[in-house]
Amino acid sequence: MGKSESNSMTPTRQSASHLLHQPLPTNMNHFNKFKSLPILTLLPTISLIFYTTIFVFLHDWLGLKSPLGTANALIFSFLSLLLGYSFWVCVITDPGNVNEGYVPDVEGNHGESEDGENGALRMSRCDKCYVYKPLRTHHCRVCKRCILKMDHHCTWINNCVGYRNYKPFVLLVFYGALCSMYSTIIFVGSAIHKDWSSQTISIQIYYCGLSASYATILKYFVILLHLQVICGVAVVGLWITLITLLGWHVYLLTQNMTSIEYQEGLRASWLARKSGQCYHHPYNLGAFRNITTVSVRFRTLLLFSIVQGCR
Repeated sequence: MGKSESNSMTPTRQSASHLLHQPLPTNMNHFNKFKSLPILTLLPTISLIFYTTIFVFLHDWLGLKSPLGTANALIFSFLSLLLGYSFWVCVITDPGNVNEGYVPDVEGNHGESEDGENGALRMSRCDKCYVYKPLRTHHCRVCKRCILKMDHHCTWINNCVGYRNYKPFVLLVFYGALCSMYSTIIFVGSAIHKDWSSQTISIQIYYCGLSASYATILKYFVILLHLQVICGVAVVGLWITLITLLGWHVYLLTQNMTSIEYQEGLRASWLARKSGQCYHHPYNLGAFRNITTVSVRFRTLLLFSIVQGCR
């Protein structure tokens, strides 16, 4: 049998680098990703917080026509734009799937016994989608496929967080925490500046020809006041939640670890201590190198870095 015939019968093997850099699918309708109840709930909520922060809290505190009020409105709008773009990237970016034709590139595995390398290859197959699983790959029960370096499945972006979109996800949490903190500061400033004990009601009516009695105005004023307080409390709660989530993922970045690997590491550490050994995360290269592997540096907090991370 000729050499060319022998090569034609050998299974095609793909290296890990080719697997990680395979082109993204171009026929996927990105807008279908937004047809999700959590996303359809989150988008109006973010819009309401944006509107309330600028046109209610900031307007009551500094005034939108003042130089300081205009500057704060522009800064908050810019941060909100970065937040919205990060959210868009997280939703439409494929987290990284395993090609169905992927086979681990293990040299010299021909002629090995069933308990040798061929047996190890079979053990690396996913028992749900039956594809070979590279290192740090896990199967998502929601997406029903294996995800490269899977961290978790996030219902708020209707997508998995994995190899390709982990950086935009961290930036999304960062911008979300920054915007909610900014909104909290504006809310607190507005609450301190507002004269709550005053009996004078000052309401601007922007519709021509609208007339209302004092009792009706008072009723709407009370409703508006309650809505402002509820929205302000929600912003404070959102800031606490996002800053906690950001701190968690900063810790994971410094350890070069995913949320799944953290849970697996707890069990591995317990087993190691039980046998008198010390567990060390195999992918921990040191805090600086761990962070640079995801390229989340100071300069990557800009919009242009998000574009680079999606290439």
